[in-house]
Amino acid sequence: MGFIADTLLLFGATGDLSQRMLLPSLCALDADRLLPPDLRVVGTARSRLDDAGFRQVACKALEKYLPEHRQAAIGPFIERLHYQPLDAADTGGYDALAAKVGKSDDGLAIFLSTAPNLFEPTIAGLSASGLAHERTRIGLEKPLGIDLASSCQINDAVAAAFPEERTFRIDHYLGKETVQNLLALRFGNILFEPLWNSAYIDHVQITVAETVGLEGRISFYDDTGALRDMVQNHMLQLLALVAMEPPVSYDATAVRDEKVKVLRSLRAIHPDEVVSGQYRAGAIEGQPVPGYADELQRSSATETFVAIKAHIDNWRWKGVPFYLRTGKRLPERVTEIIVHFRCVPHSIFGKGAHSEPNTLVIGIQPEENITLKLMAKVPGLDRGGVRLHAVPLDIAIDDAFAGPTKRIAYERLLLDLFEGDQTLFVRRDEVEAQWAWIDAIRGGWAEQGVAPQGYTAGSWGPSAAIALAERDGVRWHE
Repeated sequence: MGFIADTLLLFGATGDLSQRMLLPSLCALDADRLLPPDLRVVGTARSRLDDAGFRQVACKALEKYLPEHRQAAIGPFIERLHYQPLDAADTGGYDALAAKVGKSDDGLAIFLSTAPNLFEPTIAGLSASGLAHERTRIGLEKPLGIDLASSCQINDAVAAAFPEERTFRIDHYLGKETVQNLLALRFGNILFEPLWNSAYIDHVQITVAETVGLEGRISFYDDTGALRDMVQNHMLQLLALVAMEPPVSYDATAVRDEKVKVLRSLRAIHPDEVVSGQYRAGAIEGQPVPGYADELQRSSATETFVAIKAHIDNWRWKGVPFYLRTGKRLPERVTEIIVHFRCVPHSIFGKGAHSEPNTLVIGIQPEENITLKLMAKVPGLDRGGVRLHAVPLDIAIDDAFAGPTKRIAYERLLLDLFEGDQTLFVRRDEVEAQWAWIDAIRGGWAEQGVAPQGYTAGSWGPSAAIALAERDGVRWHE
């Protein structure tokens, strides 16, 4: 697939994702002369705009979301923008869209973000209008279905027009520097890989915490919930990267082959190993916030918090629990992976020298950093015996690499889409393995009539989530 696209067809071009992430990403790439020089961006959405109207919308979004030092790039960038209104469900409108796109002999990239029920008519329209030709790649933004059956239906519809090698399923977490750095940390350092197994690692924690509530996503979120919104994609991808075997090389096939092996090794979850919750009224950063039902203005059984004790049944990870936790209206916004190593088998310093297990903390947001906690001797003459204290060795990515500009995750993913590199995109068998595991959890909830437990906004979730870890002698990292 050795072509570089010279046209981007951007669905949902006037929407929130486009304005906050995609247009700023494209403009930043343009400012650094990383876009294909003749790239045209054709936006489409239901809004009845022309080229000038879309450029005005884009300009306002860029002035709001683009860093100040890049604002000078807005003028040249918006000259690349064009627009064609489209009702995605109306197949009759795709010929006009194809005419607007024009010839894309060097290659066409499509970024498709749409409701699950619109995938089939959209793919049919693209195919009938000639936009799904052999030099077209398609990037698919989630949600890709609501369960395994609907995901397969969407993937089948896409596969009818786009073979797997031209299909790019997007998980923006995979575009984050620290997530990619996880592979460098594991496979670029002899220090860690020999210890990266059940003989030396006691457990792993993955937390994705948000302080926000519904934030305008009322209908989507209530139909989805935390398990499908966060665990099915972002968290399972992080787990796969932590747990995967060393790939033979850093390329799309090798990396994704190893990830899917992990996902297929996930043990079915026992009911005692998962906790769901829903936030009640409370306070975030000292400010009162309403409960989920108050925001929704009705009662709901949708979970806004999930904690899971997961197991990977393979040679490397047998007996090592992976604790996953995500939720809304939690005390802080943080995404991190914590690897807890086992205790030293014997302390030579006596009972008075308190020793803690080493931990490796990989921070993904809001700050990208890596911290390794080691035991060190407390300075002194040691008349009462040697005292030990945990000392952090910090690698702040921004400090370690002061030169490069901090990138939005979508910048990397859009460039890879233009160039055809699938390494940081999700393959169909990965998606389906993820859905199969999630569906089993949701099926257990339905069978047992499980309702989410209440937790106060500003807390770390239901007390049962704390007990989930503490009964194994584990404390959540906070």
